Amino acid sequence: KPGRIFILRLEQGDVLPFDVEKFAIEHNIKCAGVQLLGGVDAGSRIISGPVNGDVIIPGMPLNINMIENVHESLGIGTIFPNEQGYPILHLHIGCGREKNTTTGCARQGVKVWMYMEMIIYELMDCKASRYIDEESGFTLLKVER
Repeated sequence: KPGRIFILRLEQGDVLPFDVEKFAIEHNIKCAGVQLLGGVDAGSRIISGPVNGDVIIPGMPLNINMIENVHESLGIGTIFPNEQGYPILHLHIGCGREKNTTTGCARQGVKVWMYMEMIIYELMDCKASRYIDEESGFTLLKVER
């Protein structure tokens, strides 16, 4: 069921997912949906899947796209706790500048340029968590019924 709603203004130099996970700890947010928009700074890194998507093995090399200039962005994601209870942000973000766009997961570190606006929609009585899948090495979502 719906819980609290948080509106955040992330500032220049904040880094996703780390600063959002820190906020979740400080406000005891266990499960949530997330929306964001704003500027992404140069030096940000976005994952766009494994280098060879046909083979999934733990430790496989990932496509990491480096953002080389300021981009506009929008993103959507979730926060769920890992096996140790730590809130993990899984955020997919689209970053565009002029006619070029890069889309992927923000897990490797996305730096805020100027500011970002984020809305966190807390989910109460939620029985979902993240676990490390031994076969793929990915952190996956598990939902208890």
